[in-house]
Amino acid sequence: MVFFRFPFSETLWTTEQNSASQNVSFHSFDQSERIDFDGDIKEISLADFQNLNFFNSNLSGELIDFQEENQTEYQQKLENIIDFIKENQLSKLVISRRKLVSFDHFSVDLKQTFLNLCKSYPNAFVYFFIKDEQCWIGAFSEVLGKFNKKTSEFETMSLAGTLRVEESWTSKELEEQKPVTLFIKNILKNFASEVEESETYDHISGNIKHLRTDFKAKIEKVELENLIAELHPTPAVCGIPKDLCQDAIGNFESHPRKLYAGYIQVETLENIEYFVNLRCAEFFKNAALIYVGGGITADSSPEKEWRETELKSQAILKNLEIKK
Repeated sequence: MVFFRFPFSETLWTTEQNSASQNVSFHSFDQSERIDFDGDIKEISLADFQNLNFFNSNLSGELIDFQEENQTEYQQKLENIIDFIKENQLSKLVISRRKLVSFDHFSVDLKQTFLNLCKSYPNAFVYFFIKDEQCWIGAFSEVLGKFNKKTSEFETMSLAGTLRVEESWTSKELEEQKPVTLFIKNILKNFASEVEESETYDHISGNIKHLRTDFKAKIEKVELENLIAELHPTPAVCGIPKDLCQDAIGNFESHPRKLYAGYIQVETLENIEYFVNLRCAEFFKNAALIYVGGGITADSSPEKEWRETELKSQAILKNLEIKK
């Protein structure tokens, strides 16, 4: 079962298994896994959703022998990554970590956690699913793409750089966002004769903000899958150049990203939408793993990057509904 809410909406949706159509699918970062939810999309009332009961204690899978990467280990790894970035003259490489939340002495109300995220992040795509012993919850604002079936207009965004809302942008964040914007623009030019680009502006997401630039272009529907394949993974979740950075991620990260930094495809009557799966957590009977990451550049401070991932983890942590 899957439940989700679109950005800037209060309507909750699920899938109704009345057909073999696959209108909601989750794609892993490395494209090795795809989780489909069969059936047409249908609205579910808040009252009906609240009558459901989902607790982590009801899940069948357990997290066994997990060793969390501590601050010292993470910062030492980033020192090596910064050396790698300088040696290869990379503009950016995105590195992730997993934060452990143990449920030894309490349980989590998964349903209410989802609703808490909906309330905390009105401009985010928020989802919750349980299928084949997997349970994930996420809330994030980055759109990989949105295709209007009627007008053939495709929209996407460049989203990079992270600070607390009250802080001012530095050259590090500004330089981090530029290659993301250029990467997306160059790809769109291969699929459309004209590309519309907005000014760069602040995108607020709870207690943090990002730099954002929007793009619009008209494309042929038959090219949509090819375009998404070119865009994913974006520099915001991988780095530039894409192939080299993907290999580096595999070498430096000791864990599989699974669905983190992959994307979710949702098809409605009007649109086909693709959302980047960030600010998410994988839930087990006895624990949760919160996936967080950051864009590393030659000028990055390992200590500051650690603090940034801790800040990002609060998106899930502060919305967990605890039952003691």
